[in-house]
Amino acid sequence: MDATGGARRWLGWGALALGLALTGCRTTGTAAKPDAAQTKQVVEFDPVTVTADLELDRLNDEELFAGGTSAFAANDFKQAARYFGRLVDFHPNSPHRRQALYNAGLSHQRLKEWDDAYGRFSELAEPAKGQGDALEASFRVAETLYHLERYDEATRMLSTLVARDDLPAGRRIEAQVQQGICQVESGKTDDAEATLRKALSAYDALPDKAEVEDYFPAQAHFFVGEIYRLHYEAVKLEASRGSDGLAQDLNYKAELLLSAQGHYLRSIRVGNGYWATAAGAQIGALYENLYEHMVHSPTPPELNAEEAGIYRQELRKKIRVLLTKSINIYERTLEAAERIGSQSAFVDRTRQSLEKVKRLLLADADGEGTPLPEDASTAPHS
Repeated sequence: MDATGGARRWLGWGALALGLALTGCRTTGTAAKPDAAQTKQVVEFDPVTVTADLELDRLNDEELFAGGTSAFAANDFKQAARYFGRLVDFHPNSPHRRQALYNAGLSHQRLKEWDDAYGRFSELAEPAKGQGDALEASFRVAETLYHLERYDEATRMLSTLVARDDLPAGRRIEAQVQQGICQVESGKTDDAEATLRKALSAYDALPDKAEVEDYFPAQAHFFVGEIYRLHYEAVKLEASRGSDGLAQDLNYKAELLLSAQGHYLRSIRVGNGYWATAAGAQIGALYENLYEHMVHSPTPPELNAEEAGIYRQELRKKIRVLLTKSINIYERTLEAAERIGSQSAFVDRTRQSLEKVKRLLLADADGEGTPLPEDASTAPHS
């Protein structure tokens, strides 16, 4: 139910009354008798189907607000959205309307009903000057736009928030980090990196870091790492470039891996449990991914059979190093996750990846070669 849902329902009731008055007739346009003084016409409208929430129809705004609040507290977000939405749509003068509007948006958000959440929050949002619920709704609008993949709109909303001098430093940094993430998702990685680095510079310049929740600087470092991971993935190892060209590409790919790893490590050092776990998982996945690229890379065509054999032997040595590094990082990540009690998709994926890499290393040690698993792409994306 979006912000106009109530208006549509109200019009539905009006259409029902009109339909009941006129249903059952059809236009004839013929006279009853040739000499009739008047021609009688009747009109038939198509039946109108109307649904009404009869259970809530008898409740006033106080009762609706109480019911919605109780349902929200019980995590029954479907019911909460129903009660709050009814209040918003049918009681425009209620003193609870603004709070109900925000709570309806929150309820839809918890249900991942992003269109409906956007409709509720956007009625409240005032990104240029709003305070209180108008400010909070502005952040929520940007979040719903992100989930709706309307990244450019979300970026514009967040840039308005970033430009406000009256916001506390923490909220401006929060908006700037989210703006950078939207730019990453829309493919504007250069703009995103500049935005995220500005947010990190603002954080570093704070005399009291406690002003900002550690979630956001950790998230910013993580997504700068993601930008370098995307650059890393864009470099292809092509045997047609010859041994020298292949070596250059491999070295460049390794440099990008180290750059991504550096930013993931900075994310870990901030100390936020969620992003520390996520960053550790990404570092391990990078080494695993480089291993897969190396295994898949064909032998340079200018090598003869003997040289090709030596090349593959040397490659296997590097591959074992990469697998060992990946296992080490995955194990450390899981230990940290267990220590802080972190549970996320990254933790589950790290555990699965660790088992897979151990199997690959064991197969190599047993002389069975280094076959790739069927699902060779396990690196999580932003």
